[in-house]
Amino acid sequence: MTRLAANLSMLFTDAPFLDRFDRAGAAGFEAVEFLFPYDHAIAEVKARLDRNGLGLTLINAFAGDWAGGERGFAARPSKTSEFDASITQAIDYATGLGCPRIHVMSGITKDEPDMAACEAIWIENMRKAADQAANAGLDISIEPLNSRDMPGYFIAHQDPTLELIGKLERKNVFLQFDVYHAQIMDGDIIRRIERLKGAYGHVQIAGVPDRHEPDEGELNYAAIFEAFDRTGFSGYLGCEYNPRGRTEDGLGWAAPYLPKKAA
Repeated sequence: MTRLAANLSMLFTDAPFLDRFDRAGAAGFEAVEFLFPYDHAIAEVKARLDRNGLGLTLINAFAGDWAGGERGFAARPSKTSEFDASITQAIDYATGLGCPRIHVMSGITKDEPDMAACEAIWIENMRKAADQAANAGLDISIEPLNSRDMPGYFIAHQDPTLELIGKLERKNVFLQFDVYHAQIMDGDIIRRIERLKGAYGHVQIAGVPDRHEPDEGELNYAAIFEAFDRTGFSGYLGCEYNPRGRTEDGLGWAAPYLPKKAA
């Protein structure tokens, strides 16, 4: 059964971050995800989750100077100390918030002089992060990002990312299957969902090509939801899109999948 999680870094953004939990709960969501909670104490975020009866499906490890263009550290040889600190912090937050997985971003590597060195440090860093996460009972998510929106990001395609994950030899590291990014870079979405069954631990959705609500653009999301159901995927689908207007005004497509609202 299709289950949706609101991405609070992209939805309800006309409200301060902590108030978005209330908006998501009122809209009928049972779960949320977001990028970086680190400007707020764990207790503050946990209180908002609890008072709205919301589960938390995903957070990101700190990824550096976001406004300045940084997108993580894992594949950047000069950033190992920042990487280590980000993983320790993310594990503290994930465990404190009851979140089962952490998305670890790989970084922009287009200006790195040695891509072999980037891959080597990525493997070393990710093995270390996976072991720390496993000790806390957590999974790690790895997401390829499309090169149109994120030029120079270390990983952009699904299959090469799976090859890298295989090199880690860690059972708690999974592909983060973002349908938006995957369609732009690789296409063949339905067959890809079927073929990669079991490889992805988290899924995100958005309309293509404009990253608005998934009721517009080139993808048939009803068929995509059915494909995930056929594969037995039981996790939440993270709604990581830019609303065309006020978030609530664009949620008509989601109404059949929001049981809290129906209740």
